[in-house]
Amino acid sequence: METSLKDLQKQQLSSGIVDLGIELGEPQQSLLLDYLELLNKWNKAYNLTAVRDPELHVSRHLLDSLAVLPYIKGKGLRFLDVGTGPGIPGMILAIALPDTQWVLLDSNGKKTRFLTQCKMTLGLNNVEVAQSRIEEYQPDLAHTFDGITSRAFATLADMVNGCEKLFGAETLAYALKGVNPVDEIEALPAQYRVLENHRLNVPACDAERHLLILGKN
Repeated sequence: METSLKDLQKQQLSSGIVDLGIELGEPQQSLLLDYLELLNKWNKAYNLTAVRDPELHVSRHLLDSLAVLPYIKGKGLRFLDVGTGPGIPGMILAIALPDTQWVLLDSNGKKTRFLTQCKMTLGLNNVEVAQSRIEEYQPDLAHTFDGITSRAFATLADMVNGCEKLFGAETLAYALKGVNPVDEIEALPAQYRVLENHRLNVPACDAERHLLILGKN
């Protein structure tokens, strides 16, 4: 009997969680697979992600995002995902961490419409979708974010400069990168520094992956 796409993705996710050494409840795993189902459906019409093969979505999207879970879990309650695209890593981390609140920010209307559909379909009360450029984003907040995440969002300097007004004294930035961005680290504004630099081992992904955690001096 031929394995269905969802069964294959379920196996990939279950195996990947074990390889990453993280804990993720059955409800969260189910929601993540439902998210991928929506992503695959919308991707056919709206080209939301460059990864067209749905058999690669677990590794390239879910596990790539979940690899940062040990570094972000317990580090705050309010998070912003900048340039979230179709919700990577923000939507995935919001599902994995249901006790946290996430704002998913992107300037692309088709991507924010997809995220709004995900929020409604999956019943995610801890997600807010915002369509805006980071420079123009005006959050209705009495306090700053605990953490700001991004994946492949320009350079580190562009990220911290764009988010400057959203940084509190304790805010941390979590930047998901490919190869170790030595030149970008050297080009950081003087008021920011790299607190941690982790090489991530993402299951079924041969490419180099790094997580940089930044804070203000």
